[in-house]
Amino acid sequence: MRILVDTNVVLDIFLAREPFVQDAAEIFAMVERTEVEGLLCATTLTTLDYLLSRSMPKDQARLAIRSLLRLFEIAAVNRAVLEMASESPMGDFEDAVLAAAAHHAGAARIVTRNTPDFTRSPVIAIDPAEFLAQFPPDAPLGNQIL
Repeated sequence: MRILVDTNVVLDIFLAREPFVQDAAEIFAMVERTEVEGLLCATTLTTLDYLLSRSMPKDQARLAIRSLLRLFEIAAVNRAVLEMASESPMGDFEDAVLAAAAHHAGAARIVTRNTPDFTRSPVIAIDPAEFLAQFPPDAPLGNQIL
């Protein structure tokens, strides 16, 4: 299953934001174990570089970006994505771009703590805790509820 992980979930990891960091860490671990294929929107990386550079040394921020590039695939932001986003009924253009990128990349879900802003998304948005609840620890891979 392909999931697109929203910027806020990635920030939960790098900024160790409580009480969200544990769920975010488990999602990252699932990607690392290849239980799910993780995607990040291309715009997420530029936003993360900007935000992380404000809260840590620039070289550490770039190291974080490189680690994300090793772990996640990138959902492209191209003309088709931007056109879809510009025609979207979603209120926030940045969220619409992320949703359109997820759609074009074939993501089954957008994992975000901001689900209300994705109610009109072409890809279903789900909270990290809800997403993790669909993978009981003792269930064999492939028996998820989605």
